[in-house]
Amino acid sequence: MNGVAVITGTTHGIGRVTSRELAKAGYIVVMLCRDLHAALVVRDEMGAAVPGADIRVIRCDLASFASVRECAHAVRKEIDGITVLINNAGRVSTRHRMSEDGFELTFATNHLGPFLLTNLLLDRMNASGRIINVASHAHYRGRLALERVTDAQAPYSGVAAYAQSKLANVLHTFALARRLSGTAITANCLHPGVVATNLLPRWLRMLKPLTTRVIDAERGARTTLHLALSDEVAALNGCYLDEHQSAQPASPQANDVQLQESLWKASERWVCANHQQDHPR
Repeated sequence: MNGVAVITGTTHGIGRVTSRELAKAGYIVVMLCRDLHAALVVRDEMGAAVPGADIRVIRCDLASFASVRECAHAVRKEIDGITVLINNAGRVSTRHRMSEDGFELTFATNHLGPFLLTNLLLDRMNASGRIINVASHAHYRGRLALERVTDAQAPYSGVAAYAQSKLANVLHTFALARRLSGTAITANCLHPGVVATNLLPRWLRMLKPLTTRVIDAERGARTTLHLALSDEVAALNGCYLDEHQSAQPASPQANDVQLQESLWKASERWVCANHQQDHPR
């Protein structure tokens, strides 16, 4: 085996393709999924398509801090060292909903859950491990409004909430990369392209044959796989790549170090409440 890849959101779309290709590349693949039944079906299908593959499934609901902690505990018991950690899972909520921990659901799922998971697994990363966050071009339109994250009565837009969560992904990546400086562990993020998955509105998925901007999951997984497998990017740290595997400048907000640190401190405070052992580096 070439190593261990831990990846969230693998029952469909680019996460499923990424998992399959990592299994083909000889990695032990640990799929972290909210829907355990669907994940087991995908595991069996992948096992049939990739004979000899070692594919494991652990339940993880990224919107629940308790679930993330249980998942991380299970991963730590089962895996000694992680070669690649891919925070791939994403969510879009069209109406204002709060997580069980009291945070806006899209932000909780897309940022706070991955932030906590990464922290809990960081000391299990191999010496030259790679952390990959699947962000989005939508982060350019994102505005960080942390005071609204815990406000169930705040004005709500599903598009704005998604853009904010993707901005948080990039901010988190850059802040983490800075903390990893001086080690051989790297953290990078990417825009996979506008991928025809269940995150796209139904009307836009129907228009796929009419537009060249929407790509399929096979193409959408290319940049994630490039960051996970290519020797060319082994030393790349703190970068944002596009769907063509090219490094691009992130938004001015994403490059704001003060904003990165504000998000880090708020995220640390929220996810680590009553769990002092979880404090990030």
